[in-house]
Amino acid sequence: MTHTTVGWHVELEFQEDDEHTRAVALVRLPDSSEVRAHGHATRHHTDSNQPRVGEEIAGARALNELAMQLLTKAHGEIDAESGRISHPIHV
Repeated sequence: MTHTTVGWHVELEFQEDDEHTRAVALVRLPDSSEVRAHGHATRHHTDSNQPRVGEEIAGARALNELAMQLLTKAHGEIDAESGRISHPIHV
């Protein structure tokens, strides 16, 4: 049995102002494709300014969207290879 070690590097970038944090998540896959997703967070005007919290929320939302896109991509590849419609992949 052959074992192959593969690594994925996920990049997260943030843009922030006083009330909004936007995140972009990017993963480059071994097949040279890229999957990119976005997330955002908005600070309520009565909350204290905690940029790290905004990054955590926006980053988590971007990673969640990235996960869903990867599941959809895998689902499509399963269908293409098998020639049939497969069951949904659940998180």
